[in-house]
Formats: sequence, structure tokens, C-alpha cells
Amino acid sequence: MKLAIVTACPNGMVTSVLCARLLDAAAQRLGWSTSVEIVDPQHPENQLSAATLEAADWVLVVKSGELDLTRFAGKRLFIASPAEALRDSESFLLRAAVDAREQHAEAQLAAVASRPRIVAVTACPTGVAHTFMAAEALKQSAQRLGIDLQVETQGSVGARDPLTPEAIAAADAVLLATDIEVDTARFAGKRVFRCGTGVALKQSEATLKRALSEGQLLETKTGADAQAGKAKAEPKGAYKHLLTGVSYMLPMVVAGGLLIALSFVFGIEAFKEQGTLAAALMQIGGDAAFKLMVPLLAGYIAYSIADRPGLAPGMIGGLLASTLGAGFIGGIVAGFLAGYSARAINRHLNLPQSVEALKPILIIPLLSSLFTGLVMIYVVGKPVAGMLASLTHFLDNMGTSNAILLGLLLGGMMCVDLGGPINKAAYAFSVGLLASQSYAPMAATMAAGMVPPIGMGIATLLMRRKFAQGEREAGKAALVLGLCFISEGAIPFAAKDPLRVIPASIAGGALTGALSMYFGCKLMAPHGGLFVLLIPNAINHALLYLLAIVAGSLLTGVLYALLKRDAAQELVLDSPRAA
Repeated sequence: MKLAIVTACPNGMVTSVLCARLLDAAAQRLGWSTSVEIVDPQHPENQLSAATLEAADWVLVVKSGELDLTRFAGKRLFIASPAEALRDSESFLLRAAVDAREQHAEAQLAAVASRPRIVAVTACPTGVAHTFMAAEALKQSAQRLGIDLQVETQGSVGARDPLTPEAIAAADAVLLATDIEVDTARFAGKRVFRCGTGVALKQSEATLKRALSEGQLLETKTGADAQAGKAKAEPKGAYKHLLTGVSYMLPMVVAGGLLIALSFVFGIEAFKEQGTLAAALMQIGGDAAFKLMVPLLAGYIAYSIADRPGLAPGMIGGLLASTLGAGFIGGIVAGFLAGYSARAINRHLNLPQSVEALKPILIIPLLSSLFTGLVMIYVVGKPVAGMLASLTHFLDNMGTSNAILLGLLLGGMMCVDLGGPINKAAYAFSVGLLASQSYAPMAATMAAGMVPPIGMGIATLLMRRKFAQGEREAGKAALVLGLCFISEGAIPFAAKDPLRVIPASIAGGALTGALSMYFGCKLMAPHGGLFVLLIPNAINHALLYLLAIVAGSLLTGVLYALLKRDAAQELVLDSPRAA
């Protein structure tokens, strides 16, 4: 049998090469002759020739994106995803050869043309794990459901695989799986469905179906409404506005925190000597980055509420909160004051058409900034500053019992939803305290956040027989993600077995958080995982801090290893016959 193999995985050439080589080797073992093409738009000359395709008995296409199939017209054709092709290559080839006889290219091309089309955007506050895991889950589900899907990931390094105007125009629906506010102007006139990244990750098939059936038309903005940053088509809750602010603030905090930690390499008080590198690092991290932290938080909370007209009053209010000593709590208040006041002015202040265009650049920023500034100075600033000072004093002087309780609380919160709202609330609270030189909660929070994925990795090593091969591979990945302080590494396990994974994770995270606070560990950097330990003086009591992480991870790993059902038993219990 002569087989033509074509692999096309636009998001990663590694997958294309791997599929091509494994399928080629499997076909050779079956005694078939093969011709292989790895699609590369940069080198179209590597395409299989028309004569080669004509000589082939059938064509196998393995793809994870859009691919022009017209050149295969008249050939028996079988289309599959990389996941299907790699599961058991020889069995897959035998099944594909049978199915290809029943499906002609013209029918498949017609089926592909009639498939529903969705374009999607995924974005989470940190722009790391949930953004890309949700995108991958949606792609896999779209492949199973026969939906053409293109996903743009708005991660921490910007947008990847950006959606083209042509793709948006051809789409039947737009799916916004985002935890933060994203620009929706380009989707005007399309049916849009919104959800969080967590929903898209755990219920990807249902989310795609709902996007096609429940998408709401996003009205086109014209004239002054577009310029004035009219409120979004769907109202968002306060928590989503807060997450948008945190999302834009985090890179500033991480950069500033790590620069401050690097200044401690030269000694805890080396920055006090003017003209030294330590002093320069502290000036960049502490005097510049950390001073911008609260204005950024407030500005982008207001931006999420009122669009661009809210940005200036939000940042002004945030800077006032910082100078008045109200810290991150004052910044949150300023952001909401600026955002809602800007939105109210835009909605309720009716002006003649001749001056309507001045609203977004003059009238809204002026009036909203005046209102926000006066309220911050005369009403909010001093009480919130006093409350924050009391909180900082309490944290710095609390007894052992209170410290352990706070560690238990923060540690447990970090493990409840693995990067979800509760996790983000605990993290944002700890990050906000960094500007007040309160470093112990940050240490407990980061340590506990590493526990669930590390614990899952340990469980797969302790009880290998209880885990399928795919789960053992996921355990290795989770272990690496855990070391980098990416709690979402445990999500594949939690999604499959939440009643065992979540309690085991909370137990380990709470123990780690409590031990970290008990040992008096203080962390100067807000991210970095275990790699922060490589920076001298970034954390005090480094060995005890490591002990806290190991203790909690072992507890989670051992608990889940004991609670986990055996893989074979799981298959029997979950089978239709057992049901």
C-alpha cells in the first residue's frame, strides 16, 4: 500500500515532525511505502508533488489548525488530530485505512466547508498558565466536535497567534474566555460569548457549544460613543475589574520585587551606600517600580470599568493613594471611584454634538479626576492609611498563634481553586503588602502555591501503578510547574478527581503556609518559585523555608497517593457495565 502522510501543526513544528516520524515508522512496520510532507509555509517547495499524490492509494492528514485540502481532491482522504495519531500509531493507521475507503475527498471538503467556525481569545490575570491551558483544551475539544477554531492567547508576553480580520469576519461566533478585560472593538457586529478561563478549561466542549448557541450580538460603536469609551456590551462584576488591575500591576511588582531582591545580594543594607550598584538596583525597584504599582492598579481598574477615559483619573487617584499612605487598599478604592465616576459622566452628561468629541479627552478626565482626587484627599485617604498602618503593625508584631492561623488561611486559599478567584485574592493581598514592607505573607503564599503541583508529581512517583501513563507524564510536568510557582500545574488532576485532589492540596498548602509563618520566613520577591532561593538574602531562613515546602508537598503527595483509586479499578468503576 502506498500512503501519503501530511502533518500540519502551525503552533509547533516539533509536533509536526514527531507525528510524521512516528507514523512513517509505523507504516514501514506494516510493510507500506510512504511519502511524507511536513507543512511549512516558509518552504512551499517541500510539498509532495502532484505525481506523488496521484501514485498514493490514500492520503492521511494530521493537523491542528487550518489547512487547504483542495489539492487532495479526487483522493481517498482521512483527517485526524495529533492526539489521535500519536495514541497508538499502528492501530490508528489500520483504522484510518479502513475509514478512508468510506470517505471521499469531495465529501470531506464539503464537510470541512460546512463546519461551524469560532474565533477565541484566552487571557488570565498573570497571562501564564490558565491562558495557554484553556486555549489547548478548547483546541482539543473543537477537534472532537468538528469545529474550526482559531485561538488568540493574550499572555504575559503579548498576543500569540493573533486573529486576522478575515478569520473574525468568517467566524460564526466569538468566544472570549478571559478573566480580565480585553479590547472587543474588532468583534463589533459578531455574536460574542464570554466566560472565564477556568470554565473554558474544565468544560471546554460545553463552552464551545454555548458559544455557538448563546452568543450575544456585540453592537457596533459609532461616533462619540466609540470615542468616549462607552460601557462594554455586557456588565462585568467588581471582581473582574479588580483582576484586570492586578493583571497590569503584576509585571511591575515582579520586576520591582526581583530588583530589590538583587540589591540584597550585596548585603541587606548595602543599598544605603550611595553610588553603589545595590543603591541603583534599589532605586529602580523600590523607588520607581514600587511607586508605580498602586497607580497602575488603580488606573487599570478604572480602565476596565470605563475604558480609556477612566485611565487618567484612575492613575491620578492611585498616585494620591500612594502619597497619602493608603497603599494598595486605597488604590483599589481610587480605581473604582475613578472608573464608576467616569462611566457615570459619560452616560449621563449630554452635550451638544459639536462638543461631544471633547468628552473622552477633556471633560471626563477632568471631572472624574477632580471628583476622585477630592474624595481621596478629604474622605478616603486618612482612614484607609490608618487602617493599612494598623494592619501592617499587626502583621509585624503578631504572636506565633496568629501567625500560624494567617499562614493556614493564606496557604489553604492558595490551594482551593488552583489559580482561580480565591487563589488570586490571597496572592493579591500578599503582593499588596510588599509595598508596606510586610514580607511574611508573601513567603507563605508563594510556598503554599507551589505545593499542589509538586504534590501531584510526588504522588505519581510514590504510587506509579495507580496512575495511567498519561497521568504519570502529567505528574512530571506538574512537578516542574510547581517548582516555578505555577499552581495551575495541578489542574489536570483536579479536573479529573476534584474530591480527592482539592482536599489533599489544601491540607498540604495550609501546612506549608503555617510552617512558613511559624519559622518567620520573609520573601522580598513576589514570584520565581524555588529559583528565588538562588538570590542571596532574597529570603531569610532559606533552609526552613525549603523545609516548609517539602513538608506540605509530601503531605499532599502522600495523601493523594493513598486516596487515589487504582487506574485499572477506575476503568472498571467508570465503565458503562459497572454503571
